[in-house]
Amino acid sequence: MIRKILMGTLMAILIALPLSVRSQPSVSIGPHIGMQKSQDSDGSNYLVGATVRARFMPAIGAEGDIGYRQEKLGNDALTIRQWPVTVTGLLYPLPFLYGGLGGGWYSTTFDYADVYNDAGYHDDTSRDFGWHLAAGVEIPASSHFKVFGDIRYVFLDQKLKDLPDAVLDGDNANFYSINVGLLFGL
Repeated sequence: MIRKILMGTLMAILIALPLSVRSQPSVSIGPHIGMQKSQDSDGSNYLVGATVRARFMPAIGAEGDIGYRQEKLGNDALTIRQWPVTVTGLLYPLPFLYGGLGGGWYSTTFDYADVYNDAGYHDDTSRDFGWHLAAGVEIPASSHFKVFGDIRYVFLDQKLKDLPDAVLDGDNANFYSINVGLLFGL
């Protein structure tokens, strides 16, 4: 009799477990804005985008992100416009603190100043793969949405062309960004 009760209880738990809120991924979506700076940039620039996050377990999650950013290099000799689409694996050592590692495709348009177009430099678009590291916080603001903030460093080995009379301190396109956003539960 006790064996039947234990087996019945175990079966009820196994059936109910997938239906419980804790076992289902929590999915959120929302906008983000940020500030980014690369080594050769003439200053800090802004970025905007949309984020989708899912938490599969209390300590494991994933993120998908699409954004837009623009920066000017070499005293406005070169304007870079980028549309990154990235995926990030997230680890939550604490419920509100996360670290991430990911990668993505960066569609990049290089728009050279007219003086360089006349000298034989032509605008072009490339698609490159880049890696990133992230660390941040995700704080519930209500039962319906969360606020997040993070810093990311992107390793993007695009080689920039040497431009005559342009002031470029290096030749790579690595950058960091500081982002804030809202996540609304679905």
